[in-house]
Amino acid sequence: MKKIIFLIILAFCALSCSTSKPIYLFTSFREPATDGLHLAYSKDGYHWEGLEGSFLKPEIGASKIMRDPSIVKGKDDVYHMVWTTDWKGGNGFGYANSKDLIHWSTQEYIPVMKNEPEVVNVWAPEIFFDDEQDQYIIIWASTIPFRFEKGIEEEKNNHRMYYVTTKDFKTFSDTKLFYDPGFSVIDCVIVKRAKDDYILVLKDNTRPMRNIKVAFGKSPLGPFGKSSEPFTAYLSEGPTVEKIDNNWLIYYDNYGAKNYKAAKTSDFIHFEDVSSAIKLPEGHKHGTITTISKKVLKGLMERK
Repeated sequence: MKKIIFLIILAFCALSCSTSKPIYLFTSFREPATDGLHLAYSKDGYHWEGLEGSFLKPEIGASKIMRDPSIVKGKDDVYHMVWTTDWKGGNGFGYANSKDLIHWSTQEYIPVMKNEPEVVNVWAPEIFFDDEQDQYIIIWASTIPFRFEKGIEEEKNNHRMYYVTTKDFKTFSDTKLFYDPGFSVIDCVIVKRAKDDYILVLKDNTRPMRNIKVAFGKSPLGPFGKSSEPFTAYLSEGPTVEKIDNNWLIYYDNYGAKNYKAAKTSDFIHFEDVSSAIKLPEGHKHGTITTISKKVLKGLMERK
């Protein structure tokens, strides 16, 4: 009898463990970026299956494109997404939300750089939910000619990172400078390890570098310290980060070689190339990773 009870408990534990594992969702786009939102899912965080078709066609911005879709699940289980609407020109980014990733709110254009008439671009907005302040932080890269020391970049390619905060995606704080490392920087991602322990994963966009580095800070708004040496090769960008067990995977677009790669780390100091262990849909481009329920995945797979 004891043996039977033990086996039942063991089976229940196994079932509980299997059902508690998250399903990962990776947002993406396809060149030339007019097709809109593409999605892929994974049950282990390494092997990704593409979901057929576009899940949201871009309707706003002068170019009506969707690049770099960044998504986060809010406390109310609503998915909030922002994206790049124009390669050059424009003073804002796109925004929409959804409960099931199929039916979306009306797309909105958020003109976060409206007070900067000389702004060249608004690139790769990224959402981070600050659970300690109960607010969303949105960061992006922009160039404002002659605003910063020129360095080695031409004035229209000398990016810095900016941010706004919001609690409801209806009202936003004033735009402020987020990160100035002393060189052109784009494609930043905020990662929380613990209270007062944050990582900024970033692309050094200067011509000799164009690779990915990290910096450390005690708040999601910084200040972040001096960036590290690069842990990726020349011509890499668009990092996104997911935690699996006690490690972090950093996916990135290794665009020089026209492939996608991943690095594994437990401390953001030592990195292991695990690209041979990942599988992504053909044509996958810069996006972010979140989690979804089995119900949401079922709806995505059965979408007509």
